Amino acid sequence: MNRTTLSLIAGTTALAAVTGFAALSAPDAPGTDTAAKAAAQLPVERTSLLCPAPSTSDLAETSYTSFTPVTKGTGSGGKAELRQADEESADAPADGEDKGKDGGKSGEDEPAKPVLTPKEPGKPVTGDSSGGDAPALVGTADGRFAPGWTVQETTEVAAGTGRGLQGVNCTAPDTDFWFPGASTDADRTDYVHLTNPDDSAAVVDIELYGKDGVLKSEVGEGITVPPHSSEPVLLSTLTGERQTNLTVHVNVRSGRVGAAVQALDDKLGGDWLAASTDPSGSLVLPGIPKDATSVRLVALTPGDADADLKVRLASPSGPITPAGHETVHVKGGMTTAVDLGDVTRGEAGSLVLTPTDRSVPVVAALRVVRGKGDKQETAFIPATRPVGTRATSADNSGKGGTLSLTAPGAAATVKVTASAGSEGGTPVSKSYTIKAGTTQDIEPPAPGGLKGTYALTVETVSGGPVYGARTLTASEDGVPAFTVQTLPDDRGTVAVPEADEDLSVLQK
Repeated sequence: MNRTTLSLIAGTTALAAVTGFAALSAPDAPGTDTAAKAAAQLPVERTSLLCPAPSTSDLAETSYTSFTPVTKGTGSGGKAELRQADEESADAPADGEDKGKDGGKSGEDEPAKPVLTPKEPGKPVTGDSSGGDAPALVGTADGRFAPGWTVQETTEVAAGTGRGLQGVNCTAPDTDFWFPGASTDADRTDYVHLTNPDDSAAVVDIELYGKDGVLKSEVGEGITVPPHSSEPVLLSTLTGERQTNLTVHVNVRSGRVGAAVQALDDKLGGDWLAASTDPSGSLVLPGIPKDATSVRLVALTPGDADADLKVRLASPSGPITPAGHETVHVKGGMTTAVDLGDVTRGEAGSLVLTPTDRSVPVVAALRVVRGKGDKQETAFIPATRPVGTRATSADNSGKGGTLSLTAPGAAATVKVTASAGSEGGTPVSKSYTIKAGTTQDIEPPAPGGLKGTYALTVETVSGGPVYGARTLTASEDGVPAFTVQTLPDDRGTVAVPEADEDLSVLQK
């Protein structure tokens, strides 16, 4: 594979990405009885993405893949680019700086070029970095590059703490994140990576919830993340307590950040832990590998009320109740962990949590282990949103990957499209029907004449909600290295109510 080499400077961490916007029509004047017209789904006009600093290991090899699916109605303009998080986003110098004879920056003050720039929607662009100095990246896309823009960061670490395969989707800046499955155990080194993409400082509180409730810590309050910068926060510096299972809550008082947890184990490898979907009474955690040797469920209800949940495994043949784990009781404000063992028993599976009685909002994630003895590797699967209209997954190579789809309610049909390859190949689409209550593992279709890496898009065609995850695997000296990324809706479109009148004259 002929990937562009990224020249990346040292920097610290974190991730983030968002957000589409479109102009809304003006409301009807008071006293009118005109009914609002149905909202139209239009492509988003701008998206932001943040990628965490991948590793501090000198042995790390990181690849980045950027991809935007082709979306109707976007026109022909726009661009997408990734830059170092610690760079100024504006091209013009700040007030008081020397602009030079040409009125601009010069020499070392001139902003560095983007490290990764896609050329056209529908074709991935890749880049590489080596060692432990790669910084966090901040990306923006507009026009035809914005809808569904996806960047995957995948790192291989040959040895040491967290060795194995680590992968994460660069995601959106936000103000509230929940991470069940973190730890301050003696064998774990867990960091919360915070990235601020904006021009003003962000102020963040980090709360830790253990088995007995909130862990007292004043160090986690009022953490300042400077503009255009990334901060890694070591969890063990926030508390003196050793806790095997923690839930991390990142709450942004001012501004917005991207956040992700890097969970590194001395013996079991490591991976990125992405945020759980918003607290909900029912949750789906898709894509447990069929050869998982150990699966641990970690859950928390953020409020004071307890939650009682039914535990079901959506298998290829239908829903199964794990023996001895028919239900789980989650005490309010306390992290609960349940070891489910080899719950999939050699078949594809997704965990489905539903309330036994009244619904109480819950967040949850799975810690999944493959391998045995000293040849074990870890990955995490957070509860996620449905595929919805379309979900996008980058960095597929045509080998060592699995697409897992589950329909926990009604049966559904989806269309899976493999994009052109980054260095050549023609797109291929294929439809699949997922039976009600089942999970289906699919060997992803590959582009014809594939060269390089490619992206997958999953679109719901009919039926009930579908949830998905993509697993990448690799062999590292006998260690079954792997990483799992869930496939929530890529939010490439936004609902825009149609105006009853042409109001463009008001803009002149």
